[in-house]
Amino acid sequence: MLWLLVALSQLGPAAGANLTIAVVLPQHNTTYPWAWPRVGPAIQLAIRKINSQPDLLPNHTVRSIFNTSEDDRGVCSDAVAPLSAVDLKMGYDPDAFMGPGCVYTSAPIARFTRHWKIPLVTAGAEAVGFGDKGEYGSTTRTGPSHGKLGEFAVYLHEHFNWTSRALLLYRDNKTDDRPCYFAVEGLYVILPDMINITVEENPFSEVNYSALIRDIRTKARRLKSIPHTAMKVTG
Repeated sequence: MLWLLVALSQLGPAAGANLTIAVVLPQHNTTYPWAWPRVGPAIQLAIRKINSQPDLLPNHTVRSIFNTSEDDRGVCSDAVAPLSAVDLKMGYDPDAFMGPGCVYTSAPIARFTRHWKIPLVTAGAEAVGFGDKGEYGSTTRTGPSHGKLGEFAVYLHEHFNWTSRALLLYRDNKTDDRPCYFAVEGLYVILPDMINITVEENPFSEVNYSALIRDIRTKARRLKSIPHTAMKVTG
């Protein structure tokens, strides 16, 4: 409920007695942690809770409307999601948006909501670029970010005195939301920016363990795992 109040608290006094939350999320594909079947009940529960406590938003009633960010294959689509957002904006003129989670679908909607001057709350959009408040000034991320992952890696390097180089290995199929690419991006951008260290990347689409091991032996010594089949090696 807190994240919903955060979004609504950004609204001006002219928002009116009825507050409309536009939700753009994957409609059926529950492999996404923010899919509607997973988070929809929590959103509806939060709205009922807010409406049952008049002291939270006095003289206001909250409702939600939904549209999908999936294409016909059930995949987050950077073509479908922006159109869904525009349809909701034109049809209902919502006061805030929630979703869509996936990086490539969140980016255009985040730009739209900044242009429309209404808040966007998402549990996704982990990529480093969303930290740019000039471009994504109306976006609030409630989940973890890959920029923070990079800062954590800096802390590890400083704590263990790993100062020479870092080799980033990650699987990149370029056919999905590229979770490994964006996870590693936080390390690739933040590490050399905060400490004096050389960072190299080694993306792969097919697993050739012999070649990967040769790269590790040549360029680094220590191996640490990163989510989504990505690896980080330090020297």
